[in-house]
Amino acid sequence: MNDQQACSIEGRIGFLGAGSIVEAILSGISKKELLSSDRIYVTNRCNSERLDLLSQTYGVHTTHDKWDVVRAADILILAMKPKDAVDALKELAGAVHPGQLVISVIAGVSTALIGEWLEVNGPIIRTMPNTSAAVGLSATGLAANRFASEEQIALATRLFEAIGTVYTVAEEELDIVTGLSGSGPAYVYYLVEAMMGAGAAAGLDREMARQLTLQTVLGAAHMLMDTREEPALLRKKVTSPGGTTQAGLEVLESYQFQKAVTSAILRATERSREMGAQYR
Repeated sequence: MNDQQACSIEGRIGFLGAGSIVEAILSGISKKELLSSDRIYVTNRCNSERLDLLSQTYGVHTTHDKWDVVRAADILILAMKPKDAVDALKELAGAVHPGQLVISVIAGVSTALIGEWLEVNGPIIRTMPNTSAAVGLSATGLAANRFASEEQIALATRLFEAIGTVYTVAEEELDIVTGLSGSGPAYVYYLVEAMMGAGAAAGLDREMARQLTLQTVLGAAHMLMDTREEPALLRKKVTSPGGTTQAGLEVLESYQFQKAVTSAILRATERSREMGAQYR
């Protein structure tokens, strides 16, 4: 990595948390050459094995002392588990200064609450990536508080573009993003489970059923993205009257498939709001 590439994001980044989303971001930073590893700091409470792995894989600084990370970081990324967030952030009250950019990947916790717990009136940005971040294909929702500048929002966007695509939304819409794309991969996996199982039950080798299912889902996604046509129109184009597709769709309709998916997303959205409300 040369000096020009290493400076595509300036300053130092500190991660409070060392889970899978942190590793995905570190991998994205490394692949996109956004920041040199000697300017990245990672901490967790007690898992030394995890920190050693991240240090060896990405060359980042690791420590169990979160105070060191907060002092070192220009950009502080909050990536602890939601159940640990209250105590962890209240312990840091007064340690974060208004010049630091705080970015949260904690589900359900508002920028206002983060600012309150940290006792800081400064730029705070909330994000909601999904698990496809692990392969660089996350759909990430991003919302900023009133203290965040356009430059800081652009910086956060560039950082999360290292793991996929970023969509800026109003903070009150993040619960919907959580229900739709945050939880969305699980809905697709559930569909894939059913398609694979059906293929195997009908007599296909299970690995063949898997490959056919995955290629079908991938191809359908590319058709939607490349043609930019409405899904209903594409569905009608492949549904011949009296044909196999119509027969299959009629069964899905009898089980109210679309209503079930809609209800699942709305319930997940509601649950995200419920989780946020418990901190208020």
